[in-house]
Amino acid sequence: MVTVNSAENALKSVYLGAVTELLNTKVNPLMSKIEQTSADVWGKEVRKAVSLGINGGIGAGDEDGALPKAHGTGYLQFVSTLKNLFGQIEISDKAIRASANDKGAFTDLLNAELDGLLKASKFNLGRMLYGDGTGKLSEIGLVSGSSNEVGVNDTRNLVPGLVVDIYANSSTVRGTGIVIESVDYEGLKVTLSSVPEGLATGDQIYVQGSRGKEITGLAAIFDTSKSLYGVDRSASPLLKPYSRANVGDITETVIQEAIDVLETRAGSTIDFIAVDEVSKYAFMEYMSQYKRNIDVMELTGGFRSMSFNGVPLVYDRFVPKGTMYLLDTSVFHLHRLCDWRFLETENGNVLRQNQGYPTYTATLVKYCELMCDRPNGQGKLSGITG
Repeated sequence: MVTVNSAENALKSVYLGAVTELLNTKVNPLMSKIEQTSADVWGKEVRKAVSLGINGGIGAGDEDGALPKAHGTGYLQFVSTLKNLFGQIEISDKAIRASANDKGAFTDLLNAELDGLLKASKFNLGRMLYGDGTGKLSEIGLVSGSSNEVGVNDTRNLVPGLVVDIYANSSTVRGTGIVIESVDYEGLKVTLSSVPEGLATGDQIYVQGSRGKEITGLAAIFDTSKSLYGVDRSASPLLKPYSRANVGDITETVIQEAIDVLETRAGSTIDFIAVDEVSKYAFMEYMSQYKRNIDVMELTGGFRSMSFNGVPLVYDRFVPKGTMYLLDTSVFHLHRLCDWRFLETENGNVLRQNQGYPTYTATLVKYCELMCDRPNGQGKLSGITG
């Protein structure tokens, strides 16, 4: 007979391992390439010493001459706070009782809840990988006075069902707990469950409760106007990635030149290329013009992608318009305090009744931060048009 207790046992002993594997390897092609480690985690922070250049104590000399003078490797100290990632499932008491004598029905119930969690996680984790850590999704554009439909400047980070907060500036909150009911991706509009009083052009949309609390994604690495991992950008060229703007037409030569610069100046080995749909179609159009076949390759996690000279070229909706990222994923690490775990009570319970409601929730949690050991080894081509 299925009970709350047996449901807890199933979540901890059967489902946790499978869900963890899916969240770590099948959420996003880039996530599946990044090594996850508990190294360099100190309390609630990640503290990492990153080398600058090479050891200078080398050289040639005479048979009986002086030896080269020692010159140790310089280091930078990266420091960042572990971010708190959460995911919740909810099961009603009625659903548990209705499937009490049918294990198959109960299994279907859990599978449906966890499938919903995985779909939401796929969107959210993928978005954070390419974000700047602030949780900002978009900005408000035109505001209609007669309906809940408002304009936005970008829809790639928005999806129906997402619960958001809207800020006027760094300290003024327009509204919280607002649901995005629909998204007009071509018209750059969204329909909100409610429109906050005073909503205006330029107001910023964030994931509920997440403002300034997300992992440090690619956008933060390429935003050279701000410090990175607690270090001012002027401290070292190591913190300044390669960037080329206003590319225009994309060609094999443009891509290869950027890769060569990264390999020569930073010792990088580019093993992952991420593109938006504009860059993807521009690359496909270029290849078709010269009657070139586009190779397709299998990636870890069951993903398929195009390739450029053996390097996976992956489309991702979260890459900014007209942008191509050239990445050496070997120097990215997701530092974690622990892998995905269910929050437990003092008695070890993972299913908790919602106070005042006939429902139970279970919460998955992971404390982690994304770090890149060599920011100058990453590249970005932007302004791609064709």
